[in-house]
Amino acid sequence: MNLEDLNELDFSNIGIWPTPVKMVVVVLVAIAVMVAGYYLVIEDQLTKLDTVEQKELDLRKEFETKQGKASNLDAYRQQLEEMKQSFGTMLRQLPDKTEVAELLVDVSQTGLASGLGFELFKPLEELPKDFYAELPIQVIVNGEYHEFGNFISGLAALPRIVTIHDIKIKRGDKKSPDPTKLTLEATAKTYRYLDEEEGE
Repeated sequence: MNLEDLNELDFSNIGIWPTPVKMVVVVLVAIAVMVAGYYLVIEDQLTKLDTVEQKELDLRKEFETKQGKASNLDAYRQQLEEMKQSFGTMLRQLPDKTEVAELLVDVSQTGLASGLGFELFKPLEELPKDFYAELPIQVIVNGEYHEFGNFISGLAALPRIVTIHDIKIKRGDKKSPDPTKLTLEATAKTYRYLDEEEGE
């Protein structure tokens, strides 16, 4: 079969074509059907398969994470209980309204017991925070360095929380009777638990 024979093929009567030509046409049609099937059906299915495989990996990671948490659930519950107890203990260290006056007396008595002389002991305006209020006290005391240390240690030993901020220590005035004395200026802060009505 040559090229002239191919030009003479009758497309309206394919049945009389020579067998080799029919075979080539069948192979070409089969290839065209497979290519069209790939692009129309299989490619979309492969994309969906990739998506599903990625989702499977994500779900597997999520499962492993949740399984790890579930296996440690008892430890988490115990830790939460310990945190609640610790928070309750700290909360009890915050006085309520009725105990603030006693706490102020405790702070001033701690200073006097340490041998310090008070120049200024001035409670400032209360500053409300989330669930507590901050009560700053401006303090100026005179004494020796070790007496300051005893005062700070005494405040730390109080059953209520008292912190010291903005500490400045200066030499005493040369004109004073005892120029070896030091002056400590600081802000002592204590904290008060806000009632539910106050916190709103």
